Amino acid sequence: MKKNSIFALFALLIIASCGKKEEQQMPAPTAAPFPVQTVTLQDAVVYHEYTANLEGQQNVEIRPKVNGFIQKIYVDEGQVVRKGQILFKLETQTLNQDASAAKAMIQAAQVEVDRLKPLVDRKIISNVQLETAKAKLAQAKSAYGSIASNIGFGTIVSPVNGVIGSLPFREGSLVNSVSEMPLTTVSDTKIVRAYFSMNEKQLLFFNKTFKGGSTAEKLKSVPEVSLLLVDDSEYDQKGKVVTMNGLVNPTTGTIQFRAEFKNPEGILRSGSSGIIRMPILQKDVMLVPQNAVFEVQGKQMIFVVGEGNKVQSKIIVTNGTSDLNFIVTEGLSEGDVVVVEGTSKLKNDTEIVPQQKKETNSTETAAPIAKDSLKINATPAKK
Repeated sequence: MKKNSIFALFALLIIASCGKKEEQQMPAPTAAPFPVQTVTLQDAVVYHEYTANLEGQQNVEIRPKVNGFIQKIYVDEGQVVRKGQILFKLETQTLNQDASAAKAMIQAAQVEVDRLKPLVDRKIISNVQLETAKAKLAQAKSAYGSIASNIGFGTIVSPVNGVIGSLPFREGSLVNSVSEMPLTTVSDTKIVRAYFSMNEKQLLFFNKTFKGGSTAEKLKSVPEVSLLLVDDSEYDQKGKVVTMNGLVNPTTGTIQFRAEFKNPEGILRSGSSGIIRMPILQKDVMLVPQNAVFEVQGKQMIFVVGEGNKVQSKIIVTNGTSDLNFIVTEGLSEGDVVVVEGTSKLKNDTEIVPQQKKETNSTETAAPIAKDSLKINATPAKK
């Protein structure tokens, strides 16, 4: 029994000795290579986005000038029409009867004038009677002209080139000039207007960014804007901001702008919505790739390479994006070296082998990116 205990102890000592030899033979962990980039001051293009409502250059409500039943509708919803094209025909039978009566009154007044004229010439009656008869004749002609005009108003034509909107009334419906709902709307969409608003902070930033002594001068210095459609695609025509309301709406605290886009293929329609993207050039800002930034408890962080090529995490503050980069306003200094890829594999004091990555100028053309990466606050962050 004693021999067995001695043998087991001897075996344990041999195993422990082998384990120590294996530990001594294992190589020390080596630092892994990671792409890094030096932070420099650059010019960046930032896109400010504003929700916009689209309307045709002309949205004309078609309303009847006379009362009557709709006798015929010559167009359909969505149809393209020309200026002067017939849209509706109203029943004017009652007006036709009134016109016949008015014409008879003209004939009667004319007979009276013709009867009195020779009597006045022979000085049998006073000239006053003839002038009175002539006045009645003029009155009868005026009444007939008014009725004839109303008959003409029974044929309703398009005042502009455009596209027909909805048709809430059908043939046989009684309509009148004071109806709340129009017969239809004709929209001229060759030029589409995009209306968007800025709040007072955004307006102040706009006025500070674009120089000019007047509103017209400021608008001239605004670059062409883009329009994002509801399917997240970008409209292929660039637009121009052409007007700005002179007063801030005291109820909403906003001021309205209007941009115009050409619509040669009829892609845009009145009543649609979109997003105006206005490019703003910011000079001498710090940019870091979006892949380099990660979040911890709602705070944006980045790894900075320090002494001995050991990394340390830093909290940063960003103010939107420019292409594939974040614009950093706090937390970094010019010349800092940051890790741009593989941050999920790092922790504080990890030693790495820095591999310098070529910087990309944010003002150069970049590959298309997801819409989510383009959305930014339209006003600068508070420092």
